Amino acid sequence: MRNRRKAVGALALLALAACGNETNDGGGSGSVRTAPRLTGVHWNIDSVTAGGHTTVAPDGAHVVIGPEGRATGSFGCNRFSAETGTDGETITVRRATTTQMGCEKDVQRFETALSRAFSGELTAAVTGRNLTLTTRTGDTIALTSEPPAPLTGTTWTVTSLVSGSTASSLPTGTEKKARLTFGKDGSVRGTLGCNHFRGAATVTGSTITFDRIDGTRMMCPDPRMKLERALLAVLDGRTAYRIDHRALSLTAANGEGLVATARAPGATAPAPGR
Repeated sequence: MRNRRKAVGALALLALAACGNETNDGGGSGSVRTAPRLTGVHWNIDSVTAGGHTTVAPDGAHVVIGPEGRATGSFGCNRFSAETGTDGETITVRRATTTQMGCEKDVQRFETALSRAFSGELTAAVTGRNLTLTTRTGDTIALTSEPPAPLTGTTWTVTSLVSGSTASSLPTGTEKKARLTFGKDGSVRGTLGCNHFRGAATVTGSTITFDRIDGTRMMCPDPRMKLERALLAVLDGRTAYRIDHRALSLTAANGEGLVATARAPGATAPAPGR
């Protein structure tokens, strides 16, 4: 019976997104305004309004509701997972679990407000790309759907280096300095944190093979040169790649790799790096 209720809940959630708002012109013919589906969509959390006070969400706060009814995402610092069920336009969030990382005070305050609002029974209202979740007490969560980033034509900013199963932050002073962009013509170009480069990149299935990487020859402070050497080691030969929404992972055969992210639509582009 429990599985049956979960299945019905998932179908109701899909029906809520598919139907949108129906209007009738009085002449017997109606028009249907189609809203984006709720499940399988990456919803950026824009803000939380609780007790009449609105708090803007930190970068990275989001939620994805899977078709099986499980919600996963980030409060802005800590990640979370919860079960969800639906009844008409009501979404019930329960059994939430979160990681327990220490966060900056402002982020922690937002996480506390969001975790309180994103629980229990919530009324869902979808308008275009926007989703509003309202609690029984009138507090609201504002969200906006965000499309995944394509491999080609996207500026990918390197955010971390990977060695095996361990990810590490970039050397101090090199944050947001390294970027790469894949072209539809099989090219790759960007900056390694110090020097600019251009080369060839052949995409086959889930692999990218790099060839003929050429670049400028400037000497830069050691942190940038250290990052450059690490990136050149990854952008050499065949690598496995994976895109998780707006995050790109490249992993070489020896387990060394990188993670890069794409800026959200409408965000300010980074200043050119050298």
